[in-house]
Amino acid sequence: MATKTIGFAVGDEDRADLDELVEYFGQGNRSAYLRATIRVMKSVKLAEELRDLQAYGQGRLGEQGMTLEDIPEITRRILKG
Repeated sequence: MATKTIGFAVGDEDRADLDELVEYFGQGNRSAYLRATIRVMKSVKLAEELRDLQAYGQGRLGEQGMTLEDIPEITRRILKG
């Protein structure tokens, strides 16, 4: 795995929090902490995207006068062709 050093700035007011998190999640290693953070934030992003899709789907159902309780019947009807 190739690695590259990149720089980023941290405000003085955030430094203590960063150091605490690096110690806890990265055992003092900032690179390990960043890798752990990336995995967590990707999960958060996916959860937000799924929440938005769910809201969109519920909105579309509502526009058609349906609710979530109608989905099993709709699914059965579609799968039967």
